[in-house]
Amino acid sequence: MAADKGIASEFRYSAKAPRPEQGVLRAMRPEEGWVCEAEPANETQGPLIRSTLQPKEGASATFQGCGSLSEIFERSVSKYGDNACLGLRLKGADGTVGDYKWLTYREVSEKVVAVSSGLMGEGVVAQNTVGVFGANSPEWMMAMQACNRANIACVPLYDTLGENAVEYILNHAECKAVFVSADKLGNLLKSKDNMSTVKLIVYWGEPKEEDKATLAGLKSVKSYSFGELLDLGAASPKQGSKAKSTDVATIMYTSGTTGDPKGVILPHSALVSEINAVSVTLKAVGTEISEGDVFFSYLPLAHIFDRMTEELLIAMGGSIGYWQGSVKHILEDVGALKPTFFCGVPRIFDRIYSAVMAKMSSSFVAGLLYRIAMSRKFGAMKAGHSVFTAAPFMDKLIFNKVKARLGGNVRIMISGGAPLAPHVEKFLRVAMCCPVVQGYGLTETCAASFCAVPDDLSMFATIGVPFPSVEYRLEAVPEMDYSPFDNPPRGEVLIRGTSVFTGYYKDEKQTKGAIDKDGYFHTGDVGETQATGALKIIDRKKNIFKLSQGEYVAVEVLESAYKKNLNMEQVWVYGNSFENCVVAVVVPNEEKLMAWAKDAGVSGDYEAVCKTPEANKMILDELKKTGKDVKMKGFEIVKAVHLEHTEFSVDADLLTPTFKMRRPQLLKHYKTEIDALYANLKA
Repeated sequence: MAADKGIASEFRYSAKAPRPEQGVLRAMRPEEGWVCEAEPANETQGPLIRSTLQPKEGASATFQGCGSLSEIFERSVSKYGDNACLGLRLKGADGTVGDYKWLTYREVSEKVVAVSSGLMGEGVVAQNTVGVFGANSPEWMMAMQACNRANIACVPLYDTLGENAVEYILNHAECKAVFVSADKLGNLLKSKDNMSTVKLIVYWGEPKEEDKATLAGLKSVKSYSFGELLDLGAASPKQGSKAKSTDVATIMYTSGTTGDPKGVILPHSALVSEINAVSVTLKAVGTEISEGDVFFSYLPLAHIFDRMTEELLIAMGGSIGYWQGSVKHILEDVGALKPTFFCGVPRIFDRIYSAVMAKMSSSFVAGLLYRIAMSRKFGAMKAGHSVFTAAPFMDKLIFNKVKARLGGNVRIMISGGAPLAPHVEKFLRVAMCCPVVQGYGLTETCAASFCAVPDDLSMFATIGVPFPSVEYRLEAVPEMDYSPFDNPPRGEVLIRGTSVFTGYYKDEKQTKGAIDKDGYFHTGDVGETQATGALKIIDRKKNIFKLSQGEYVAVEVLESAYKKNLNMEQVWVYGNSFENCVVAVVVPNEEKLMAWAKDAGVSGDYEAVCKTPEANKMILDELKKTGKDVKMKGFEIVKAVHLEHTEFSVDADLLTPTFKMRRPQLLKHYKTEIDALYANLKA
């Protein structure tokens, strides 16, 4: 069905399906190309929905005439050669860190040519695989661009992966070479006897002497510093073979919440299609990324979210400034860089929210002013005012100070990786004084598949509408009572398009389980179509459990609600079909807990206080209060809690690198405590 410009199109349903109330599913912003158009539903699936920004002949797999990532980079070097490309803060001899130092596009290109030539000189050929292991840095990006230039498939490795996962991926992907940061070299070398395909190791930074000695002792593996490989390649430049759009650009292993990582195969066409779709869409809504934009790189480059964002910045001639690699120094780096474009995941934004709320609640006057300002500005935004004009006086008085925490120049913020809690999104939209939107996608869909319209509050708490590189439909989930034919329509989100992966590497069984015969990727996420035409993620097929009385519990919904309580730093809710209630492991907010302990006369440090029955009762009471405030059902309210003084972390294997909870690992880690909670409830 084609949608006429200027007319909000209706979603069409098959004659067999119940039709919702007239007009309930109207898409919005037709004048800007954000109308969604739909094709008929079938017996178990709702209508096929796509953006009208998608050309009639289908999604484009090119960007500005470029069909591969290497062509995009070469175009940018030609067009933006003297622009700042990659930047880093360098440490002086006295240990202090200075301003950002930049390499231009032309300078980066010279190094990319040399590195790719060096790889080819060492026998790495087209469509071989090469790993990259380390925190984000200019060397990381140049290694990846060198792979693109030589038509080599880049295999990113999370810098927080343990040796077993690194070893598994290197062997599974049959990597011929590995680029590695000096601080991760020791981790890599633990697998030196079990990575049979690796013939070349290239490191950046200054390794430990023992790591250098181990490298020197390797008989079947050559090793060079990044600078040495540069010199080798510069002395013997090679052209190599150009990538075809169907060639594999990267095999990106998902961090996974269970089992071994899966290798997601992404051809050049998928990544290029994604770049084109995002650039077209941002231009349509007046927030186009340009050569004047500056991006702060701190989320893992080994994750698709940051990878695609940096590829987009390079395609548009923007600048990328890298962090120092330490969470402690993120705000210092942001202050020095003053980015215009900021991406984050809910865990990062939760921290910003908690820090600001703690400061505001420390003073009655400050807290009162903040609440008045928040109410006034958000009310004006709901009435249709832009974030920039809703409350200029309140911005000057309060909110510009909050915005300054991210350098003061951010003009658009995007949250991805997981649903953003509504109270945090409200805070960000108001306090950051710039458009804040949620996006949605997976490694398998090249990150961004949906995005809300910037500065449009009608898409609050949604992931917006699809980018023109994909189309989607909702499929019924009977066991969870979700149907695409209800009002509003609900179901598992199925995605198809040019930016969707081609399969899991060496895993035909899982590929067939994920991509159906019609080419739809089954995301496992449950969506709900809003009256505006925007999509909202409301559940996860796998993250539900049935209690013994037959009630289903959507665990992520509960955790999101409980995290509204500022006494909680982290909350993991657990239940199973053998029990009739849910319990939780909570990491309390240290500052809040210690302030309570002082008033309550409970002595000891944070760890000791967490172990007291008084603290346990206080946190449990807070959870129950929050549950009642948000009108949870009785079986959804936590009945017992274990307090943990150490945060769930990636290093402890309890979080993925994008800070999603690894539930099987959490259960294994806290099984004794969980069993004790249930035993005590039955005593």
